[in-house]
Amino acid sequence: MGKFHESIKPAHREFIEKQHIYFVSSAPLSADGRINLSPKGLDSFRVLSDSQVAYMDVISSGNETSAHTLENGRITIMFCSFEGAPTILRLYGKGFTVLPDTAEWEQYAPHFTIVPSTRQLIVANIDLVQTSCGFGVPLYEYAGERDIHFEWAEKKGADGLREYVQDNNLTSLDGLPTSIGLHH
Repeated sequence: MGKFHESIKPAHREFIEKQHIYFVSSAPLSADGRINLSPKGLDSFRVLSDSQVAYMDVISSGNETSAHTLENGRITIMFCSFEGAPTILRLYGKGFTVLPDTAEWEQYAPHFTIVPSTRQLIVANIDLVQTSCGFGVPLYEYAGERDIHFEWAEKKGADGLREYVQDNNLTSLDGLPTSIGLHH
């Protein structure tokens, strides 16, 4: 049976900080719009308070979360244990994108180790935390982070990364603008 909390408790924070992977979900308001679910890693997640979290978002093939949170704010972040006690933890809230060269960037960026391919930060104000059993989640052993993204970004270089974002990250799959698309 799931348990609900209005804020992130110390035990929730401790659980979150031990996880190597988390999943971010968002969706447009359109009934025909595509729901997005993205796995994340790379030590990119931070609990900022008992009601606010953020993650460093690196350049990737799409930018759905930015578009969806710009349109409606809805975001769900899920952590699940793949070792130890079986637990699933979901954070529900309203998210927003923070871009480099903004006042908000100066507030949030110091919480992260910013890398050349950092595209943006996604911040979420959490209004509901749910914990439930993870009895059906298999056990896996963590083997480490992949270097592929960083090798790709280094080969692209600063100009290549800017071009990639322009070509691939200004709108969602459904044509919604992203925060980056509005910023340029």
